[in-house]
Amino acid sequence: MTQTFICAHCGGTRPQSALEIFDETAICHDCFMSETTICAHCGDRIWNRDNAATEYTPICQSCCESHYSVCEDCGALIHNDDCCYVSDDSDNPYCHRCVENHRTDCGIQSYYYRPNPIFYGNGNRYFGVELEIDNGGESDSVADLLLGIGNREDDYIYIKHDGSLDDGMEIVTHPMTLDFHRDRMPWEELTQIALRQGYYSHRAQTCGLHVHVNRNSLGDTAIAQEDTIARILYFVEAHWNELLCFSRRTQRQLNKWAARYGRKDSPKEVLDTAKHSGGSRYTCVNLTNTDTIEFRIFRGTLKTNTIIATLELVNQLCSVALSSSDAQMQELTWTAFVRDLDADKHQALIQYLKERRLYVSEPVEVEDEK
Repeated sequence: MTQTFICAHCGGTRPQSALEIFDETAICHDCFMSETTICAHCGDRIWNRDNAATEYTPICQSCCESHYSVCEDCGALIHNDDCCYVSDDSDNPYCHRCVENHRTDCGIQSYYYRPNPIFYGNGNRYFGVELEIDNGGESDSVADLLLGIGNREDDYIYIKHDGSLDDGMEIVTHPMTLDFHRDRMPWEELTQIALRQGYYSHRAQTCGLHVHVNRNSLGDTAIAQEDTIARILYFVEAHWNELLCFSRRTQRQLNKWAARYGRKDSPKEVLDTAKHSGGSRYTCVNLTNTDTIEFRIFRGTLKTNTIIATLELVNQLCSVALSSSDAQMQELTWTAFVRDLDADKHQALIQYLKERRLYVSEPVEVEDEK
């Protein structure tokens, strides 16, 4: 007769082979995996209920008390080594984001600068763009020139230092709807100014085009949002070769800045892998932000049509993932995905797909990336 035991957590009768002893408690393997996690600081396993930080970066209570502080402004948990102070005689710790919110007197902000977001356009899905430009210098005067163009009508953009660049900066937009990016955001003027000032993005080899999407546009509840995100991740993994071509990145660049999670048999398996990947943001779809997911797979560009095409692709992928079941997403081919694009709503995307030979149509003349 097979020996059994009763799990102290779920109360179920389980075979002895599923027994795990944790914290002097007999639980089944499923509960062990779902109800415990590993402290990112000391490496000890802890109950989820004792996690003092976040799901993606768990910290045990002991490490929290010994090595972490709470930001005076936003309440975020920060390592003591990363605490910032407004002045030398201040005892109040701040995270990099909050302390830099007090520093707005120069064209180029620090990497950690995060102003309160301003949402532009009417809709429920917003896209925040981070466009890296390089090889033209990290100049406040050029940043002021770009800010003058980008913020002519309102505070659309800000500019930050980025240590991954050789000699450049990062242009960051506030969250905007797709229509606002297409119709109001002065992308053409910004890219032309950057080119005239000697900057490159695609040609620089160092630059990325990162797109943030608000999580609450992906479902009405946290569970629904996770289901949609799982289907997004599944699509990215299932159609990696097509997206690699679309991204204009090399596989080596992606391995460094936007690594894949690995193809799995179902959306939920990909999401589970992502959740247990160690919490790095250098992944194809970064899930470490509370309010957004970030698509990091795209190479930088100073070609306006490519920027808009990228936003149209991300929007379409989010819409398809939101409206599809897991089974439908697993059956979706790349051909079917691009075939269903509306020619009137996706002009930039269809043009770009033709340029990259990713669209079943006649070949077109390709303008060089910049």
